[in-house]
Order: sequence, then C-alpha cells, then structure tokens
Amino acid sequence: MTPTKFGSASIPHRTEPLHPGMVWIPGGRFRMGSDRHYPEEAPAHWVTVDGFWIDRTPVTNRQFREFVRATGYVTVAEGQPDPKDYPRALPHMLKPGSLVFSPPNYPVNLRDWGQWWAYIFGASWRRPHGPGSSIKGLEDHPVVHVAYRDVETYAAWAGKDVPTEAEWEFAARGGLDCAEFAWGDEFTPGGRHMANTWQGAFPFQNTREDGFERTSPVATYPPNGYDLSDMIGNVWEWTLDWYVPKHPADAAKSCCIPANPRGGQEGQSYDPCQPETRIPRKVVKGGSHLCAPSYCRRYRPAARHPQPVDSSMSHVGFRCTIRERSTP
Repeated sequence: MTPTKFGSASIPHRTEPLHPGMVWIPGGRFRMGSDRHYPEEAPAHWVTVDGFWIDRTPVTNRQFREFVRATGYVTVAEGQPDPKDYPRALPHMLKPGSLVFSPPNYPVNLRDWGQWWAYIFGASWRRPHGPGSSIKGLEDHPVVHVAYRDVETYAAWAGKDVPTEAEWEFAARGGLDCAEFAWGDEFTPGGRHMANTWQGAFPFQNTREDGFERTSPVATYPPNGYDLSDMIGNVWEWTLDWYVPKHPADAAKSCCIPANPRGGQEGQSYDPCQPETRIPRKVVKGGSHLCAPSYCRRYRPAARHPQPVDSSMSHVGFRCTIRERSTP
C-alpha cells in the first residue's frame, strides 16, 4: 500500500509545549499493525487517537539522573529480587543486576538468546555494562536498564504518562500511513542510515556502518515527519499496554473504529511458555541498535514485542507523553 499523509487536517495546531522538549501530535485515524511481517503485528486495523504531547527523544541518562537526585529513587535493577517471584531461580542468582548484551565472537544458534544476553550482577542505569562501567560520556544517550515500575515512577514525577501502543505507533509513523519505516519505504535511502540498528552478522559481527556499536546520543539521526527522533532503533521503548499476541480484527463498520485503544488485559499478558512465573508483560516498540535484518526486523513502527514488567535490559528505554484530554 502506498504511504499517505494523515491526521492533521482537522486538528488545531499547537505551538507551545506543556513541557520543554515535547512535540504536539495531532490526533487522527491510521492503519495500526502490519500483515506483512511478524504474526504479532497482525491484523492491520483502523484505529483513531486523540491529539497528545510526546517527548521529542527518549529519556536520557542526564534526565534520569536528575530524577534520581531529586527523589532518591532506587530502580528495580538496583533492588534485591524477591524469591517468591522467581520460584525456579537458583538462589545465587537472586542478586541486584540486569541483562546486558554480551556478544560472542563466533556464530551461534539464533534461536538461543542466552548466547548473547547475560544477567550481570551490579548492572544498572548507572553502570550500563556492569561493574566498572559508568554513564560518563553517555549523558545524552537513552537511559537503559529501566523496568516498567521505573518508567511509571519517572513519568509521574515529571507530570507525564507512558504512551499507549497506539499513540506510540501513530507518533512513530510521522504522518505516513502504511509506510514501512518512520521515514518511508526504503530502509537506507540513498545509502544513508536513518536509525541506529545492527549492521553485519548478528550477534558476533557489528560492522558499525552507522557509526555506533551500542546506543547513540539521542537525535543523532534525522527526525521523522513529526520532528521526533529515535522512534526507530537505538533502544526499545516501553508502552502502557499489556501485551497480547495479536491485534483485534478490523471493526465491521467505520462508525465502530476503536478510539484510543488500550490493548489487552493483564491476565492475557503472561508468557504461556513459563506458566510457573506469573510476571505480566507490556508492549515495547521501535526496535533497538541490536535489530539486524538477519535476526530481528523490528525497526519499524508496526513492530511490537513483549517485555516482562520486572525486566530491565541494556537496549530498553522509554519516552513520556501527556494526553490533552486528561489535562485541565
């Protein structure tokens, strides 16, 4: 389907952001999801969203540090895991830490993510690669190793909220309906990298053609049509919605198109492959610097993935929103 502009004709243009660094996104109708890629993105269906404000970039280490200094907040990765939540965990693994991308230097079975992820004791937003690392020099990179509780708490402190999946996808499309990427249908138009993704043979060879091996400073790449940066690549971003493995079908009539949809229910979000671990999952969007054509083509607005609410990782971050309909 040919990409078309959408959404702005009947919505008043807003020029003054409620908070610095936010962009007004006009509401409208769009085709959410995709029938051409992973099964969890289907079926593509019409939805509408009201106008909202959204952060121009993911929340940075600098911004998150300001929040921690102001509140004394301790992230999930820095706290002691509760054994009751992890009935099959080995006792020596129940220590503060987070999942860090730790690539091998040789080809591995791409079905076994344990070949490139390691739970590192002491890894956190302050020490993104584990003990001995720091965010010095990474102040303008997206904050990572944040679990959903951390995101929710930061958003409340900032007077904001977490975007729904529909809001996030609408914003990521940048005014282009049904486009493959946030900027059009060509991944690297004219050979130009438009987002921080993986080049080379995943997970052992990263040629860094885009200039970065891991995260990059926010707004390094061109913004989309709504002047939003890093909606694709760099880090996955949390959304408000509980994960379900597929979208609902299209409404039977145009009068019944869902408005401001909210995804599934918490009880539907549990991982059926781990029935003994009842940790609900939220939708994350946008892909990351680890998305590679040979492994994970999720560097697209329609792409989605489940993320357990207790899990923090070295390639997951977030941005915030404010809904006009909920403000005075």
